[in-house]
Amino acid sequence: MNYEHLLISSNGAISTITLNRPEKRNALAMPMMLELTQALREVGRSDALGVILAANGPVFSAGHNFGDMVDATLEQARELFGACTEMMNAVQAMPQPVIAKVHALATAAGCQLVASCDLAIAADTASFAIPGGKAGLFCHTPLVAVARSLSRKRALEMALTGDAIDAATAADWGLINRAVPADQLDAATLDLITRATRGSALSKAMGKQGFYQQIGLPQDQAYAVAGELMAQAAMTSDAQEAFKAFLEKRPAKYKQRPSAT
Repeated sequence: MNYEHLLISSNGAISTITLNRPEKRNALAMPMMLELTQALREVGRSDALGVILAANGPVFSAGHNFGDMVDATLEQARELFGACTEMMNAVQAMPQPVIAKVHALATAAGCQLVASCDLAIAADTASFAIPGGKAGLFCHTPLVAVARSLSRKRALEMALTGDAIDAATAADWGLINRAVPADQLDAATLDLITRATRGSALSKAMGKQGFYQQIGLPQDQAYAVAGELMAQAAMTSDAQEAFKAFLEKRPAKYKQRPSAT
C-alpha cells in the first residue's frame, strides 16, 4: 500500500514506520491515524520480527489535530476518538514488539502513542506532555495509556498540570525505557529492539499478548490467564525445541511464526 503521511522501510528483520508530516508537527489528524492503523496491521502480517515507530521533523507528534474538532458534532468527535483508540490498540495487537524512537516532543495523543508502544527510547533532548490540564480539553484518552505506564500520582501530575517532563524524568517515572544522547538514539533503539526480538517469534507474540491480557487483572485472575497460556505455549514446537536444545546442549532452531492477524 502507498502511504501519503508515512514512510515504511526495513532493515533485515526490523521494520520502521515513520510519521512523515513534519510541516504539521506529525499531528494525528484522521487521515494520519487511518494510515497508521493500516500500516501497523500490514507490518503485523509481514515477516518482520520487530517494529520501530519513528517520526520526521522537529516534533515526534503534536497529538490530535484541533481542526478535526472545531465545530464537530458529537458523532464526529466519537468517530475521531474511536479511530484513535483503534490505532493505539493496533500497536498492542500486532505480534511483534514495537519500540518508539522519540527524538523530540511527544504531546497529548503523541505521548499516548509512545505510552502505547511496548518499549520506548528517547533522545535526552525529547520531552513529553499531556497538556489538556492547562487548557480547555482534558487529555482523557491519553491518560489511559500514560496511567498504565506511570504510578497514579505521576500520571495525574502530568494530566492535571499539563506540564512537559524531560526525557530523563520520563525514564525515571517509567514512561520510557531510557533516555540517551541524541546522537546515540538510532543505535540504542536498534540495540533494544534487536535484543527484544531474540528467540522464538511465536513465543514472543504469545508473551506480548499474554502481558496485555493479564496486566490489568487482579493477581488470582492474572495467574489463571498466564498459567493457561503458559501451559498451551509449552506444547508448541518452538517450546519443545527449546527444551530439547537445552538438554542436548546445542543451539535451538526456531521455526514457528505467529498466525496472520
